[in-house]
Amino acid sequence: MKLALTGIAAGWLLAAGAALAQAPSDQPDLAKTVGDWQVRCFNAQNQNPCDLFWQQVDPRTGQRVVTVSIAYSPSVDRHLIVITVPLGVSITKGLTVQTDSYTSTVMHYRTCTRDACFVQLVDNSLIEALAKSGPDAKLNVAGDDGKSYSLPVSLKGFAAAHDEMVSDAKARAKPAQAPAKP
Repeated sequence: MKLALTGIAAGWLLAAGAALAQAPSDQPDLAKTVGDWQVRCFNAQNQNPCDLFWQQVDPRTGQRVVTVSIAYSPSVDRHLIVITVPLGVSITKGLTVQTDSYTSTVMHYRTCTRDACFVQLVDNSLIEALAKSGPDAKLNVAGDDGKSYSLPVSLKGFAAAHDEMVSDAKARAKPAQAPAKP
């Protein structure tokens, strides 16, 4: 049973990839800003066409430092989360999300590219905790240099943006197809 659930979760993450990691030329056909968060919906034919997006940009270089993308899949009532952090993190130590009243379990990096490292997970409890917290969260990461770093994440407008994203996702989602019978 646990293996089947793990396989289903992996499938959700793969399906989420289209909505969560749109190519740069794939501009959202709906984008609205709520607080510090952006609700984006793409003209994608999948079960989770919308996401909630936040990013931290280095004002000196214009480079993205941290991104958080959250999609909602109505057919399975699950949130699909991708957190991106810069290279130079300790891969084995993962990261945690901390608010004024919540600290997540350690989240492990799924992959790194030449630009960043990614945590990808299916989790509703994190979303519930973020919606009840405020006004900020921290991503706690360990660097390869042995130091600990806290990367700030604004929660300004998070709860309202989340509610809009879920509503838009339900309105636009392509229904899940039943598996073919043998």
